[in-house]
Amino acid sequence: MDELVVSTEVYADPEEVYAFLLDFPRYANYSEYLREVRTVTGDGGPGTQYALTFAWWKISYTARSEVTGVDPPERIDWKITKDIDAGGCWRVTPPGADGDPEDDDPDGDDPDGDAAERTDDAPCEVALEVEFDPGSASSDALDLPRLVSFDWVLKKAIPLIRDEAERVVERAVRDLEGSSRDVDLDVSVDSDRI
Repeated sequence: MDELVVSTEVYADPEEVYAFLLDFPRYANYSEYLREVRTVTGDGGPGTQYALTFAWWKISYTARSEVTGVDPPERIDWKITKDIDAGGCWRVTPPGADGDPEDDDPDGDDPDGDAAERTDDAPCEVALEVEFDPGSASSDALDLPRLVSFDWVLKKAIPLIRDEAERVVERAVRDLEGSSRDVDLDVSVDSDRI
C-alpha cells in the first residue's frame, strides 16, 4: 500500500473542524479534479455512502466511498468501495492532546503543565491520511480514448495525488479559519510513485 499523510495546524475549535470535515459533499469546493460529491445514502456517520465524480484530461470517473467509522471530534475513517483498494481518515488532534504541556499553556505561566483549559488561540492539528494500492485499480473502470493505455493513465494520475491532497487541506484551512494565510503543511509519503 502506498501512503500519504498531509497535516497542518488549524486555528479553530476541534468540534467545528470535525463537523466541517464530516461534510464530504463540500470537498468538491477544494479539489481541482473532484467535480461533485453526492450523498447516496446516510447522514455522514458510519455506513454513509458517497458518489465522487472526478474529471481529469479526457477522463471522467465516479468513485464510490463509504464512511467506515467516526470518533467525534477526532477521527473520520473512510474507504473506496469500487474499483481500487483505497481508504484513509481525517484526524483532528485537539490542543494538548499530544501530551505536550506547552500546548495547554501557551503563555508559559503554568510551570507544572497542569493547565485545566486550553486557550482559544491554541491550534489543533488536522491530518488527511490516504492509503491505496495502485495495482488493485480496475482497468475496466474507465472508458479510455482509443490508443490510451490504462498503465499510461495510472503513471500520469498517481503523482497528482500529492498535489491534490495538499490543495484540499490548504483550502479547507482557509474556509475553517475564515481568511487566507500561508499554510505550513507537513507531508509524509511512503511511495515511489507519489
